[in-house]
Amino acid sequence: MPQVVLNVLYNAPADPAAFEAYYASTHLPIAQAIPSLANVVLLKGVPGPDGSAPPYYRMAQLFFADAETMAAAMGSEQGQAAVADLANFASGGVRVLVAEVA
Repeated sequence: MPQVVLNVLYNAPADPAAFEAYYASTHLPIAQAIPSLANVVLLKGVPGPDGSAPPYYRMAQLFFADAETMAAAMGSEQGQAAVADLANFASGGVRVLVAEVA
């Protein structure tokens, strides 16, 4: 069964410095407590080769063994706490994309 990745795509925040401080000190510890995480990859957008702004400010990739494991993990107390915490710092909004590792 292929791994499933929950991709959290963050739009540019109103205050990048405040976003980064909160993200590192508060949100990441909450998110890393989600049960059954196989791996976490954190990315920060940079300008494209032509100098254009990145389409997303940050991206977090949360890897799970399969879709059932992801659903259980995100439905857990820790998963729900991570989702609820987004409103506290992601002023630019977020998108979520679930995908299989192919």
